Amino acid sequence: MTGCLLAAFLCAASCGCSKDNGGGEEGGQVAGVTVKPAYNKSEVLHNPLNGWVMYVSADYDPSYFDKEIYVPLLGKNVRVADYASACYIRTKWSVLNPADGQYAWKDPDSKVYKLVQKARELKLPIAFRVVVDGRDQGANTPQFVYDAGAEYAMSEPKYPDRKTPMPQDPIFQRYYEKFVAALAEEFNDPEYTSFIDGYGLGKWGEGHSVAYNKDDVSAVDENTETVKREVLDWITKLYAKHFTKVPLVINYHRVLGHPTSQGTANPNSESLVALAISNGYCIRSDAFGMNNSSWGYSTWEKAIAAQWRYKVPIIMEGGYIVSSHSYWNDPAGYRQGHPEDVRQGEFDSSAEARVNMMDFRVGQETESWFNDAFSLVQRFVSEGGYRLYPDQVIVPDQVSAGSRVKVASRWRNMGWGYFPNNLPQWNYKYKVAFALIDASDKAQKVFVDKDCEPSTWVESKPFSYTFETPAVDLPAGKYTWGIAIVDTTKENRPAIQLAVNNEKTAEGWVKLHEVQIN
Repeated sequence: MTGCLLAAFLCAASCGCSKDNGGGEEGGQVAGVTVKPAYNKSEVLHNPLNGWVMYVSADYDPSYFDKEIYVPLLGKNVRVADYASACYIRTKWSVLNPADGQYAWKDPDSKVYKLVQKARELKLPIAFRVVVDGRDQGANTPQFVYDAGAEYAMSEPKYPDRKTPMPQDPIFQRYYEKFVAALAEEFNDPEYTSFIDGYGLGKWGEGHSVAYNKDDVSAVDENTETVKREVLDWITKLYAKHFTKVPLVINYHRVLGHPTSQGTANPNSESLVALAISNGYCIRSDAFGMNNSSWGYSTWEKAIAAQWRYKVPIIMEGGYIVSSHSYWNDPAGYRQGHPEDVRQGEFDSSAEARVNMMDFRVGQETESWFNDAFSLVQRFVSEGGYRLYPDQVIVPDQVSAGSRVKVASRWRNMGWGYFPNNLPQWNYKYKVAFALIDASDKAQKVFVDKDCEPSTWVESKPFSYTFETPAVDLPAGKYTWGIAIVDTTKENRPAIQLAVNNEKTAEGWVKLHEVQIN
């Protein structure tokens, strides 16, 4: 077989090229060559708000990003970071802002600075949750805030650094607002920041056990519902004001913002989740795999996930730490000594909720995913989040210079999640685009299909579009059609990895078929 014939055979085999005169439902009246890109179901796609999240503590050495784990299923070591699309740092306000006007991310000697720089070198976007409540953890809010007169509770006097700030206090709010503005000045950049977990109140920043009474942290009175709503509205609007380009998330919990940590669902929790979403938030839960009906991820949380499915993305965090929690007492019936049961429970709940992201928690949780349940890691790569690809494209192979041409594309999302192009911080900036690529693999002309909306693609259903380009004003010669999902705020550059096996240019255009411009 000659080289030319071999090339033609490979194109037909991998792309499914055929001549098409259009007229069908999917192609409309588009005439040209039908290309059927080959779907890739296993490649790890490092896309925004999608895939596995690697957790890193703020006091870790940057070498943690190089951590490798032996995977029995593969018989070799793999690097955890290679499977991650984001890096999550849950840390103290006092660590990030040790003194008024001083910020750890600006200090080259701080561990936070080194972690941030290493993540940026790896092109691994960071996510933050900032914790302010000091119960169980120590000085989470900077001392200078209290020195300025902010009110606080001290639930355990024998631990004087374990202060719980009152989030409705105006002095607390003034300093916190200054901090969030500074944080956004550095991290309101989607190239380097995946999302901001922008609530962080209560124990461990999880949004429960939020104290409003300095004399009794668990007190509930006739003003509690009003105060907690005002505080949630204040803090979510604060983050939304400053993080205009980066997605925001809040932990959805049956006692969201309440002084308690468990029990039956508070009747106002659902409306508080809706309030956060109306202020520009997505939702995440820290309790996946925990099935206790009074404090875990149960009926109420599942109903919230179902209510907001495909409207906002859902992010998962596993609830149990298998090295220290008695997970075998869970109603799901997990067996003691079998952490793989917990991993399966987390996976099943994530599939039901249609989450976009799952977590590699630090320590034994990450080890467990790779040692005990690597097949589930692979399944989430293949099945979870969003996996977008054009399963059919019709393009002309002959074009007259200066003419307008019609092209058609049909798209599928093979993941159970959705592509959240509708988020206010993204504002539909991602669009399908076609390119004419020259012999050096450079896009010489880009055509953006503004009517092709990827946030609507769900459940592997086909979505078909026909698009007429503006005039093709290029010199005569041979080019190659390319297709991509581009970021319209960044000069229409390809921005989303597509799940295809077809050849791609260095810029990210998926090559489709040659075209002669006459």
